[in-house]
Amino acid sequence: MRSRPWIRPLLWSLVGLALLALLAWALRPAPVPVSVARVSLAPFVDSVTEEGRTRLRDTWNVSVPIAGYLQRVTLEVGDEVERGQTLFRLEPTPAPALDPRARQQAEDNLQAAEARLRATQANLETARAERRFAEAEYARYRTLHQRNLVSTADLDQRQSQRDRQRAIENAAASSVEAARFEVESARAVLAVASGQRGDEEHPELEVRAPISGTVLTRYRCCEGSVAAGEPILELGDLADLEVQVDLLSMDAVRVRPDMAVRLSGWGGEAALDGRVRRIEPTGFTRVSALGVDEQRVPVIIDFDGEAEPAALGLGSGFRVDAEFLVWQADAVVQLPTSALFRADGQWVVFRVEEGRARQAPVTLGRRSGLVTQLLDGLEVGDLVITHPGERVAEGVRVRIDG
Repeated sequence: MRSRPWIRPLLWSLVGLALLALLAWALRPAPVPVSVARVSLAPFVDSVTEEGRTRLRDTWNVSVPIAGYLQRVTLEVGDEVERGQTLFRLEPTPAPALDPRARQQAEDNLQAAEARLRATQANLETARAERRFAEAEYARYRTLHQRNLVSTADLDQRQSQRDRQRAIENAAASSVEAARFEVESARAVLAVASGQRGDEEHPELEVRAPISGTVLTRYRCCEGSVAAGEPILELGDLADLEVQVDLLSMDAVRVRPDMAVRLSGWGGEAALDGRVRRIEPTGFTRVSALGVDEQRVPVIIDFDGEAEPAALGLGSGFRVDAEFLVWQADAVVQLPTSALFRADGQWVVFRVEEGRARQAPVTLGRRSGLVTQLLDGLEVGDLVITHPGERVAEGVRVRIDG
């Protein structure tokens, strides 16, 4: 049989090629594991969500109109009051206690006042005696004048003396009254030696409720001296509850009056309806938890619906989550926001086609949290890669996890 020397090299060549092919297949890159989501057609809500606080539209601080002594305030926080109901009472401020030196001075003043009273009483008796003598003289001269025994000038002189003595008596009587009042005043100073209130009744001033509502704050409960204008109680009507939400200024410009708001996170199972009543024209700066200065704008929301907030247990200063419904539709093409990234100045996504990642530019509309409205670039049902990492690139083979 004739030998064929070229068969053996051919076989070795085929074996080498097979080994190289097997090595290339073993060393080829493995598919990149990715998570995907489908472009869907579903209801879409463009909203702004922020934490807010309930508050009362109007509150009334009831303060002390004049300085005095406050009796104990029996009303407590949460008590209901009616318009015209007595809230608290005021008494005159007790006189201050006297130290030994002041007491000795007060006793000396009393003795001096009593001495002046005795002196004025003596002067009054003298003036009365002189007035009686002047009246008698005038009567006697009038009788003599009727008999033509004295002249008219003498009679007029006696009449003038009588009138002058009457005036002197009146002045002396007034001096006695003034001295008596001084004595009473000096005795009143000595009547209070410890600064405590006496057992006798004092005139009271009753401060009444200006509205029917609820006691929100009690600034003072115990009796004691108070200054004019010191606040005692804060009243409010829980039927006038509203919500204040401090929005970022970039979100506040998207909100309009009468916009619908969904209130949740207040403790109940169902969300409450609300309406934007007012957007404050002035913002303020607030430091965030990360230490960043934020420009905030207060937005006021009214409760909208038949449910009474107070009946649900809400009060002033309660926390709620407010979702402002900026725009909503029932059927909107949308995709996860996590699938989007920027490339060459435009928004793009990685679409999965035949097991490979293909880059596709997209045109976006509104964005709402985890989803974004898709205007153009993909079709409903397309698979897009969410959270693409550095290993995902154009044409790379991918493996869908989950």
